[in-house]
Amino acid sequence: MRNLALTAFCVACAALPAQTVVKPFQASPAASVSQDLGLGTVKIDYHRPGVKGRKIWGGLVPFGQVWRAGANEATTIAFSDPVQVDGHPLAAGVYGFFTIPGPDRWTLVFNRTAKQWGAFNYQPGEDVLRLQAQPRAVPREEWLAYTIRPSGPDSLRVELAWDTLAVGFDVALAAHDRYWAYLEQTLAGAGPEEWQPLNQAAAYCLQSDTHLDRGMAWVERSIQIKPGYRNLSLKAQFLRRAGRPREAMDLLEQALAANPPRTALEELKALQSEWLKAPQPAPGP
Repeated sequence: MRNLALTAFCVACAALPAQTVVKPFQASPAASVSQDLGLGTVKIDYHRPGVKGRKIWGGLVPFGQVWRAGANEATTIAFSDPVQVDGHPLAAGVYGFFTIPGPDRWTLVFNRTAKQWGAFNYQPGEDVLRLQAQPRAVPREEWLAYTIRPSGPDSLRVELAWDTLAVGFDVALAAHDRYWAYLEQTLAGAGPEEWQPLNQAAAYCLQSDTHLDRGMAWVERSIQIKPGYRNLSLKAQFLRRAGRPREAMDLLEQALAANPPRTALEELKALQSEWLKAPQPAPGP
């Protein structure tokens, strides 16, 4: 009897119409922007209010008051790795990002409480970093926008732009130091027959113009395991960089003879033509 009653209850519940839920239309739509640099990532999540004919600075956004640097929920910024923000150390993590705008100077605030609505419950005691920044004039931006752009091999520039002003800060990630540590750790675990990781690591050394001796050793080990057009041509480029053009050309010819696919063949021939046109050093004694 009890089972019959339970069955009847379940049937009755199933017969009830599903509750209708209307998703609200966001006047200030959600947005996010992220940028990788090496193995690190900087990501900003925010909402984009529009100007809509309003006075923004010193009006909708008062001077001298904490602002959520967006709309709706507080803007958040996430760092995958420890960084330097305008030269100040900041640990990896997710932070609430606030600003205190002023006519000539802004205060930029990184707060350890990332998830909060607006700045209504903002607590200065939770701040981990405050910076001073000077806004600059920009072409009119109807919708608030954040940008993150590489500004160097180990640095990014973050900017908030809205209406006719932009303000930002620099982020340094030590991307190459971290990537080098990653390479050494990864290669230490590579198998004795794996030539590709050695070649990839050597290519990084050549492209970044760093640790060239180590890169040469890696590409030579790669060739010892399995010679092919990739590692042969890469070693040729190391030799050329080291001022040994004749040896480089000989090795490039070996790479051309190693049956590269059509696209690679065309690239290697173009490189060979470029080297042939370059002036050759006088023969040594």
